Amino acid sequence: MSMKRVILEMGTGNDLYGEDYTKAARRAVHDALHHSSLTLFRTLGLDRDAMQITVTIGVQKPQQVDVDAVAAEVPFGTVQVNVEFGGLNVEDPDAGTVTVIAAAGVEAHLDLPEGRFTLPAN
Repeated sequence: MSMKRVILEMGTGNDLYGEDYTKAARRAVHDALHHSSLTLFRTLGLDRDAMQITVTIGVQKPQQVDVDAVAAEVPFGTVQVNVEFGGLNVEDPDAGTVTVIAAAGVEAHLDLPEGRFTLPAN
Protein backbone atom coordinates (compact mmCIF):
# COMPACT_ATOMS: atom_id res chain seq x y z
CA MET A 1 0.00 0.00 0.00
CA SER A 2 1.06 3.59 -0.46
CA MET A 3 -0.13 7.00 0.73
CA LYS A 4 -2.12 8.83 -1.93
CA ARG A 5 -3.49 12.35 -1.74
CA VAL A 6 -7.24 11.97 -2.05
CA ILE A 7 -8.40 15.46 -1.06
CA LEU A 8 -7.09 18.99 -1.55
CA GLU A 9 -9.24 21.90 -0.45
CA MET A 10 -8.50 25.59 -0.07
CA GLY A 11 -10.04 28.18 2.19
CA THR A 12 -9.70 31.71 3.49
CA GLY A 13 -10.43 33.23 6.85
CA ASN A 14 -10.07 36.57 8.54
CA ASP A 15 -10.07 38.45 11.78
CA LEU A 16 -11.51 41.89 11.12
CA TYR A 17 -10.82 43.60 14.42
CA GLY A 18 -8.58 41.63 16.75
CA GLU A 19 -5.49 41.09 14.58
CA ASP A 20 -5.61 37.45 15.71
CA TYR A 21 -3.66 35.24 13.30
CA THR A 22 -4.85 32.01 14.93
CA LYS A 23 -8.49 33.02 14.61
CA ALA A 24 -8.01 33.85 10.93
CA ALA A 25 -6.18 30.54 10.35
CA ARG A 26 -8.90 28.52 12.12
CA ARG A 27 -11.55 30.22 10.02
CA ALA A 28 -9.59 29.44 6.84
CA VAL A 29 -9.44 25.73 7.77
CA HIS A 30 -13.14 25.77 8.63
CA ASP A 31 -13.86 27.31 5.21
CA ALA A 32 -11.74 24.69 3.41
CA LEU A 33 -13.39 21.79 5.23
CA HIS A 34 -16.84 23.01 4.31
CA HIS A 35 -16.03 22.80 0.61
CA SER A 36 -15.86 19.00 0.86
CA SER A 37 -18.46 16.31 1.16
CA LEU A 38 -16.52 13.22 2.17
CA THR A 39 -19.01 10.56 1.13
CA LEU A 40 -16.17 8.44 -0.27
CA PHE A 41 -15.40 7.03 3.17
CA ARG A 42 -18.86 5.60 3.66
CA THR A 43 -19.28 4.65 -0.01
CA LEU A 44 -15.92 2.86 -0.31
CA GLY A 45 -15.74 1.52 3.23
CA LEU A 46 -12.64 3.54 4.17
CA ASP A 47 -11.64 4.59 7.69
CA ARG A 48 -11.69 8.39 7.88
CA ASP A 49 -9.51 8.33 10.99
CA ALA A 50 -6.75 6.65 8.92
CA MET A 51 -6.23 9.91 6.99
CA GLN A 52 -2.98 11.80 7.31
CA ILE A 53 -3.95 15.47 7.10
CA THR A 54 -1.52 18.24 6.20
CA VAL A 55 -2.74 21.78 6.77
CA THR A 56 -0.71 24.62 5.28
CA ILE A 57 -1.52 28.10 6.53
CA GLY A 58 -0.30 31.36 4.99
CA VAL A 59 -0.33 34.51 7.15
CA GLN A 60 1.81 37.61 7.45
CA LYS A 61 3.00 36.69 10.96
CA PRO A 62 3.41 32.87 11.03
CA GLN A 63 4.96 32.87 14.51
CA GLN A 64 1.66 34.18 15.95
CA VAL A 65 -0.38 31.11 14.92
CA ASP A 66 -1.19 28.47 17.55
CA VAL A 67 -0.78 25.28 15.48
CA ASP A 68 -2.54 23.12 18.08
CA ALA A 69 -5.65 25.32 17.91
CA VAL A 70 -5.60 25.12 14.10
CA ALA A 71 -5.17 21.31 14.17
CA ALA A 72 -8.18 21.04 16.48
CA GLU A 73 -10.39 22.34 13.62
CA VAL A 74 -9.89 19.05 11.73
CA PRO A 75 -12.28 16.39 13.09
CA PHE A 76 -10.68 13.24 11.62
CA GLY A 77 -7.29 11.72 11.01
CA THR A 78 -3.81 12.63 12.17
CA VAL A 79 -3.14 16.32 11.58
CA GLN A 80 0.09 18.20 10.91
CA VAL A 81 0.00 22.00 10.58
CA ASN A 82 2.63 24.01 8.73
CA VAL A 83 2.53 27.81 8.87
CA GLU A 84 4.25 29.91 6.23
CA PHE A 85 4.53 33.55 5.32
CA GLY A 86 1.59 34.47 3.11
CA GLY A 87 -1.95 35.65 3.49
CA LEU A 88 -2.65 39.35 3.63
CA ASN A 89 -2.89 42.19 6.11
CA VAL A 90 -5.18 45.05 5.13
CA GLU A 91 -4.57 48.25 7.05
CA ASP A 92 -7.27 50.79 7.83
CA PRO A 93 -5.31 53.97 8.56
CA ASP A 94 -8.43 55.89 9.57
CA ALA A 95 -9.32 53.36 12.28
CA GLY A 96 -5.73 52.37 13.03
CA THR A 97 -6.59 48.69 12.65
CA VAL A 98 -5.36 45.74 10.61
CA THR A 99 -7.57 43.05 9.10
CA VAL A 100 -5.76 39.71 9.06
CA ILE A 101 -6.52 37.38 6.14
CA ALA A 102 -5.27 33.78 6.21
CA ALA A 103 -5.13 31.23 3.41
CA ALA A 104 -5.37 27.49 4.07
CA GLY A 105 -4.62 24.39 2.02
CA VAL A 106 -5.91 21.12 3.51
CA GLU A 107 -4.57 17.87 2.08
CA ALA A 108 -5.75 14.40 3.06
CA HIS A 109 -3.68 11.32 2.31
CA LEU A 110 -4.80 7.70 2.66
CA ASP A 111 -2.89 4.46 2.55
CA LEU A 112 -4.59 2.71 -0.38
CA PRO A 113 -3.95 -0.84 -1.56
CA GLU A 114 -2.14 -1.01 -4.89
CA GLY A 115 -4.56 -1.62 -7.75
CA ARG A 116 -7.66 -0.70 -5.76
CA PHE A 117 -9.58 2.43 -6.70
CA THR A 118 -7.85 2.80 -10.08
CA LEU A 119 -9.40 3.49 -13.46
CA PRO A 120 -8.67 1.14 -16.34
CA ALA A 121 -6.30 2.45 -19.02
CA ASN A 122 -7.90 3.54 -22.28
